[in-house]
Amino acid sequence: MGFKTTKNVVYNKCSEDIENERKKSTFDPLELTHLLDGGPEKTLERREREKLFLSDPELMDDVPAEYLSHKEKYELSIKKACKLFKKVSQLRDQGGGDMEMFKQMLSGMLGSAILKDGNPFALHYVMFVPTIMGQGTLEQQALWMGRAWNCEIIGTYAQTELGHGTFILGHTANYAIVVAQLYTTGACRGIHPFIVQLRDEDTHKPMKGIKIGEIGTKLGMNATNNGYLGFDKVRIPRENMLMKNAQVLEDGTYVKSPSDKLTYGTMMFVRVVIVQDVASYLSKAVTIAVRYSAVRRQSELKPGEPEPQIMDYRTQQYKLFPNIASCLAMRFAAMWLWNLYNNITSELEEGDMERLPELHALACCLKSVCSADGAKAIETCRLACGGHGYMTCSNLPATYGLVTAACTYEGENTVLLLQTARFLMKAWHQATSGIKLTPTVAYLQSAVTSDTSRHWEHSLQGIVRAHQDVAAGKIKLAATNMERRIRGGISPEDAWNNTSIELTQCAEAHCRAILVNNFVQTLETFKVSDSLHLVLTQLCELYAVHWVLQKSGDFLRFSGTSRDDINNLQTWLETLLAQIRPNAVSIVDSFDICDEVLSSALGARDGRVYERLFEEAAKSPLNKEPVNKSFHKYLKPFLKSNL
Repeated sequence: MGFKTTKNVVYNKCSEDIENERKKSTFDPLELTHLLDGGPEKTLERREREKLFLSDPELMDDVPAEYLSHKEKYELSIKKACKLFKKVSQLRDQGGGDMEMFKQMLSGMLGSAILKDGNPFALHYVMFVPTIMGQGTLEQQALWMGRAWNCEIIGTYAQTELGHGTFILGHTANYAIVVAQLYTTGACRGIHPFIVQLRDEDTHKPMKGIKIGEIGTKLGMNATNNGYLGFDKVRIPRENMLMKNAQVLEDGTYVKSPSDKLTYGTMMFVRVVIVQDVASYLSKAVTIAVRYSAVRRQSELKPGEPEPQIMDYRTQQYKLFPNIASCLAMRFAAMWLWNLYNNITSELEEGDMERLPELHALACCLKSVCSADGAKAIETCRLACGGHGYMTCSNLPATYGLVTAACTYEGENTVLLLQTARFLMKAWHQATSGIKLTPTVAYLQSAVTSDTSRHWEHSLQGIVRAHQDVAAGKIKLAATNMERRIRGGISPEDAWNNTSIELTQCAEAHCRAILVNNFVQTLETFKVSDSLHLVLTQLCELYAVHWVLQKSGDFLRFSGTSRDDINNLQTWLETLLAQIRPNAVSIVDSFDICDEVLSSALGARDGRVYERLFEEAAKSPLNKEPVNKSFHKYLKPFLKSNL
């Protein structure tokens, strides 16, 4: 059979190397696909949805986006986004759409196949609508939600402080959630969310007092149209302040929110979504790099023998296989965090805010660590593909641009780690005071009761405990050093700043302990075949061992790990690389990412890399004529000038 590719080219046969890789598989890739999707029915629904949208010629590109101007890219993205979400709306009205479809449209999978350089409506659905739902009263939801959900208005999210992060859609949105300082009865009440009209609904011209535009080109996400926004004596009705939590009465009386952290509900939601998206983008990158590595042959491993597949080199396996494992670790963490977010949101509706700080701390550190790891991993995948990975048709540069953006939007990663560290410092003081801790920091109790590290255990559970020992040790050290500085006469604020390197490091260590532990616990819940369970266990072990070796100094300092243990872990890692090697292509096949979504000349399912590279080169406007006019205008006179 032939495989339909990103550019609608069909080859009748797969690469022989790819076919041989799939024959080596020791497990059924479809079983893993069903597991990741949530069951065979979910897989079928997803595939049918992909077929429905990706077969629509109006939603697919005629010309590679890299050959368009900045203005053309934006206009094309708006055209496609309007058609895309109109189709989504029609399916919803016909009973064929659900929230899962919206998630796919906004995700790093199906949505990114259609809107490759960012979704111009993403902030409308991911921040504007959820903020109204989470922060608005029932009356405000009734007034705004229908219009927003039906795209009668397009919203964005803005913070007013000059120089602070914001999400303005410069030329797209006509309304915004503006997070601004509230002053009433002569007092500043802190930041609150307001709905502000930015542009006229008919003409789209900026409203009086509104200064708005876009900020220019960026490394990636240029179709998102980030912008600037200024206000000059802009007035809005009192009712435009979202008042589910805090309120301003008609006489100006301020009614305080039960908790100032309730304002951050939307940001926590977005951080959960970011972890999901990073896992999706990374799964695309490793699929591309692994398939390419199965086809690309280079150098002689043994004199006189044919050039081996580059995936046979241990160094190539070391670049790629831990990142396959990271895909699963992030994906499982995203699932766990999503469930926790929904549970705690339900508790908030009942007035129970006990676990809100824990959710905030988890969302902050997981967003930070996963986006940083994801960006680095995608760049590693690009480098693993050599010069071909540098080409835009590999889709690795664009994928990197989309993920590295997540390191700074919705909270710069260092700032978010410090948010988590603040929670961890409080948890440490609770532990030392004998107060019961929430589940994700319960491991701190053992660090309080014992000054010695636990004995190293050469097992998966032993590595989980070692990660917790490292996190606890770094948390304890940061708390001790901050207290020492305060006792020495430094203000608490300066002590915090002076200890901030250790604080970010302890937050990262805490997050890595969460990721490893969650991977192990998730694996224990699966009811799968022995063959698949073995493969998943190998990936879980690889992820855990890899991060011990990456942070070996921390493990030698804060856990019972010895130098001999590190040597044994290196051997364990190399053994795992060899065990995973025969299944590498089948594992990424299990991610079930169709060629249109991969959008890569290097990563198509049939492995016909070199044919596709030639096809992509032929699309360059420079190749439409044998001699470019610059030859006659500039180059020929230069060559004849006899310098």
